[in-house]
Amino acid sequence: MKTDDLIRQLAADALPVRRGAIGRRLLAGLLAGGLLSAAAVVIGLGIRPDLDRAMLGPVFWMKWSYTLSLAVAALAVTVQLARPDTVRPRGLWFLAIPVALLALAGAAELVRTPSTEWLAMWLGHSWRTCPWRVLALSAPIFAGLLWSFRRFAPTRLRAAGAAAGLSAGAFAATVYCLHCPEVSAIFVLTWYSLGILLAAGIGSLLGPRLLRW
Repeated sequence: MKTDDLIRQLAADALPVRRGAIGRRLLAGLLAGGLLSAAAVVIGLGIRPDLDRAMLGPVFWMKWSYTLSLAVAALAVTVQLARPDTVRPRGLWFLAIPVALLALAGAAELVRTPSTEWLAMWLGHSWRTCPWRVLALSAPIFAGLLWSFRRFAPTRLRAAGAAAGLSAGAFAATVYCLHCPEVSAIFVLTWYSLGILLAAGIGSLLGPRLLRW
């Protein structure tokens, strides 16, 4: 049998894929992992006691806007890299938008604050633990995304792993906002982002091993 004939025979029984199927499956894995991460925050870390008041102010929504928009942009890249025909994902520059906006907010924050208070504002009260907590909370979400990838056929495994890790880290940081009382933009830009980047780095290392098909 010729190769072309074999390909046609194999493709004859292939069922059409519904539009948006990849995105829906990734979202299902992400939500399942996100629920576990949220449970870990509620049971292990605890919800910040002033959450109801914090949600009335701009700082809480500044943090959530940053982490959630970064997570959505990363998930869009992950959807593309889950396909076998993706050479270079589109829209990577969207990832820079929330980072740039938060950096501008941090710069404005520094201008309004005396320089003697910059270090305390940057370190906050939890800089030693914040990145590691974000990384730990990203693990269930990353596992959920790995489950989603079981029905995909990615070819750029390292990039797909990094994108999945970035998505998991950003969504984990979103969940962590329910506990974290820090109010500085430069704190979020530094220590939240470090935890997210650690998750992306681990994802890039695990991608070639765990996403192989």
